Amino acid sequence: MTTIILLAPLVGALICGFFWTVLGERVAQVISTGLLFLAAVLSWYVFLTFDGTTQHITLLRWIESGSLSTDWGIRLDRLTAIMLVVVTTVSTLVHLYSFGYMAHDENWGHDEPYRARFFAYLSFFTFAMLALVTADNLVQMFFGWEGVGVASYLLIGFYYRKPTANAAAIKAFVVNRVGDFGFALGIFGLFYMTDSIKFDDVFAGVEELSKQNLHFLWWDWNAANLLGVLLFVGACGKSAQLFLHTWLPDAMEGPTPVSALIHAATMVTAGVFLVCRMSPLYEFAPQAKELIVVIGATTAFFAATVGLVQNDIKRVIAYSTCSQLGYMFVAAGSGVYGVAMFHLFTHAFFKAMLFLGAGSVITAMHHEQDMRNYGGLRKKIPLTFAAMLIGTLAITGVGIPFTHIGFAGFLSKDAIIESAYAGGSMYGFTLLVVAACFTSFYSWRLIFMTFYGPEKGDHHKHEHAQESGMSMLIPLGVLALGAVFAGMIWVGSFFSNVEGMQHFFNLTEGGAPGAGGIYMANMDVIERAHESPALVSLAPFIAMLIGFAVAYLFYIRRPDLPGKLAEQQAPLYRFLLNKWYFDEVYDVIFVRTANWLGNFLWKRGDGNVIDGTLNGVALGIIPFFTRWAGRMQSGYIFTYAFAMVIGIGLLLTWMTLGGGAK
Repeated sequence: MTTIILLAPLVGALICGFFWTVLGERVAQVISTGLLFLAAVLSWYVFLTFDGTTQHITLLRWIESGSLSTDWGIRLDRLTAIMLVVVTTVSTLVHLYSFGYMAHDENWGHDEPYRARFFAYLSFFTFAMLALVTADNLVQMFFGWEGVGVASYLLIGFYYRKPTANAAAIKAFVVNRVGDFGFALGIFGLFYMTDSIKFDDVFAGVEELSKQNLHFLWWDWNAANLLGVLLFVGACGKSAQLFLHTWLPDAMEGPTPVSALIHAATMVTAGVFLVCRMSPLYEFAPQAKELIVVIGATTAFFAATVGLVQNDIKRVIAYSTCSQLGYMFVAAGSGVYGVAMFHLFTHAFFKAMLFLGAGSVITAMHHEQDMRNYGGLRKKIPLTFAAMLIGTLAITGVGIPFTHIGFAGFLSKDAIIESAYAGGSMYGFTLLVVAACFTSFYSWRLIFMTFYGPEKGDHHKHEHAQESGMSMLIPLGVLALGAVFAGMIWVGSFFSNVEGMQHFFNLTEGGAPGAGGIYMANMDVIERAHESPALVSLAPFIAMLIGFAVAYLFYIRRPDLPGKLAEQQAPLYRFLLNKWYFDEVYDVIFVRTANWLGNFLWKRGDGNVIDGTLNGVALGIIPFFTRWAGRMQSGYIFTYAFAMVIGIGLLLTWMTLGGGAK
């Protein structure tokens, strides 16, 4: 069954990529989408019936080289089952949504066969993501890791006629290569230290790694901490954490279904999955875990501040994604990997719905993405408005405090904040609460600017705005169910019930390496989180209310206030609007430096040295020796005999003087 789940998207990609000319574009799209529906149904069956016992399913022999021996196999545990549901469900709904969205695409001519190519890329991405999450060893995971990188490059740059789309695709590819280099070094280090890349072998040796040192960059480091940090660098690239986050907002140049698939629930969560998969290692790498908490909390805060002032509807949601990923890393760094996966699970529903809802708004407004040109759309597109409202209620964390009743984000986000406090990280706790306030503000700002107030911008676009078709609305409805109920249904299995967690993840007493897919040395953090002070539990709810109240004041009661505040705090406003100037700093340090070095090597090295000097010398010397060698070829036998005699004489002289002749 898991083999079908893994290979079905690959078959769909091949059909759409190579056989659409025979079957027709429409038929190829239907087949690829049908195969994804099959994979999604089977994934839910696996998820709901899985008993938590880790299974290894070998598909074929893969690599045999020295001591490196690995098969291509599927590792089925609770982590895998969760990711199968997330990936296939979102991908299936995105495939269905794309039928309607791409039919209204204005970037291509009506006769161009772009749809089959788009569906082929979507299916290939899904296959690569499934290869990543089902991997039974690090090399196989790296194959899927790089596969989603290639697929994201193709999807982000799908509108290849637009220079901005090409630049965004290249930026995403290059920035991710930086993280991937760290991931590769981590794999090399684990193989060097454990002589294996199989997860079970690595997990069995992590305690020994914590007692050993590894020489790296002229220093001796604790092996477990060093390798944990290197793997986390790879996770930062894929999950757009601080310093390697700059590619994510620009990736919004791709079609909106791509944003929902890649930047809501799948590729960007690969880093979180990697840290949770390697949890046995991180339990013996405390310094690496502390770094994860700091980077995650800082990213959550940073992205939330930038989201406050963005005007592109997709970029607001993109920075929201970046911020929510920071929450997940704080949970993982605090050792509550199940809680990190809980937020990953719930986030997939409401964030995919927000992206797809944004796509519905963009389609209704004839591909206008600036929220300053929206307003009053709730009456024009009421179903889209309802979906976006549910998504906003979920991401801002609306629910009843001290109960397990609330939207999905209320339960999973509060679990992370309480766990950060219980884990002893006041830095993480404080920044996450502040980020929750900012999240509420920019989320309600999006709702108020888009659906309330007078219409702004092009009157013709407002006049002709209409609700999307059923192929776009059905996915929104399905995701809305998840955004409402997913948290309440599974909160016991992921967080609130210790015995339920142990059963769900098949944890032995005290935890065991790899049991159920995660490692928990103890349940102390979870138990302390359940006993958090009332103010700690209320903090995110209060932060949500403050954010909502300020957004309501700014964009409903006093819409003149944001402009006045931006004028009064102009330096701060520009700082946030320019995303803390990360792109500008990177441009000066890396881009211009690389361009200068390239030009220097081209003009001075290649032009002056190679072409001007070496080639000049060569043009004089080589013809001379060529003419000399040519004259030696006289054609007379006595000339060749004389040369042989001279050669033998020189050889005998050298042997005699060198002591070679006795």
